[in-house]
Amino acid sequence: MRTALITGANRGIGLEFVQQYAKEGWRVFAGCRNPATAEALNSFATQYADQVTVHPLNVINHQQIEQLSQALSNQTIDLLINNAGVYPPEQGDELGKTDYEAWVYAFEVNTMAPLKMVEAFVRQVSRSRLKTVITITSKMGSVTDNHGGGSYIYRSSKSAVNIVMKSLSIDLRSSQITAVLLHPGWVRTDMGGPNGLITVEQSVTGMRRVISNLKFEDSGKFYAFDGKIVPW
Repeated sequence: MRTALITGANRGIGLEFVQQYAKEGWRVFAGCRNPATAEALNSFATQYADQVTVHPLNVINHQQIEQLSQALSNQTIDLLINNAGVYPPEQGDELGKTDYEAWVYAFEVNTMAPLKMVEAFVRQVSRSRLKTVITITSKMGSVTDNHGGGSYIYRSSKSAVNIVMKSLSIDLRSSQITAVLLHPGWVRTDMGGPNGLITVEQSVTGMRRVISNLKFEDSGKFYAFDGKIVPW
């Protein structure tokens, strides 16, 4: 049985990843900040009790990450999906009105946490069959694709995680681990808002298709959910 560890699994894209992989027979470790209030995730985990386990995981809490790694120390993880992310308040992410505390928090969640997750779980991933790390990023982190300006906090945190994962793809070569960035599209979620262009199901189905077709030589690349390469 293949195994996935997914952060930010209580709603939106993370929850959809959990559901789709479990329905295809995967074992899933689902991490979220507050399992007690994750009603949809807990309900699904009850239905798939032999495959899905829910774990408290606030990705800015490095001690909690290490504790989960220790708890799963004997497991193999074929696929680590760094999905947890934040989008700062718009009123604090525009020129002249920057919320610097929100900027720090965005970097903790969007940039630092994915690297910490890899550091903590690299042993479990390296001894698996698929050996794949996926980080959910955004085209808004692309320098080439920035035609609208603004969104300093979100753009910079995603640009930063892009270069973090690019470096990881090089550093993990000796372990034969594939590290890839994925843009999920503009998705209708709590974060993406009601005007998103695609549904959560469409986004995750597309990203899973990309993941299933990855080869080791794709490590370090930046794909959209439809399989197209995203310019940096």
